[in-house]
Amino acid sequence: MRWWDLDPVLELEKELFPEDAWSRGMFWSELAHARGPDATRRYVVAETPEKRVLGYAGLAANGDLADVQTIAVARDQWGTGLGSRLLTELLRAATAFECAEVLLECRVDNIRAQKLYERFGFEPIGFRRGYYQPGNIDALVMRLTTPSDSGSAAGSPSVQETEING
Repeated sequence: MRWWDLDPVLELEKELFPEDAWSRGMFWSELAHARGPDATRRYVVAETPEKRVLGYAGLAANGDLADVQTIAVARDQWGTGLGSRLLTELLRAATAFECAEVLLECRVDNIRAQKLYERFGFEPIGFRRGYYQPGNIDALVMRLTTPSDSGSAAGSPSVQETEING
């Protein structure tokens, strides 16, 4: 993800997460940690050849632990495998950052996302009560232990059909 992706990313963010959308400042802060030799973040954008943003995802790494910060896919792309391709990119980044575990929070009412994460081997480990505000929605915390002997995430689909810039 680059600075010029922010406007379309923010539009999609507000459409998909109207109650708890990230602000421009939050994205800028994440992108500031995604560049240079000491980068601890990886953000990717999926777009059409015409530069329409179809989805985006981000991961933060700290030591041997990574955290999926966000994954978003335009509604007209649901069911196309784009979420899987974005998650695959994040898990590749976790491997590159040499993270042993990947954590994420998912709304308890987002069954579609939970099924995606479970297909990749994430397991529920707890809840964060009232995590999503202002709706006071609980988050399901999920964890994946990454393979230590592989260059990519086990069972991850290929990323070929969608251009992912980052």
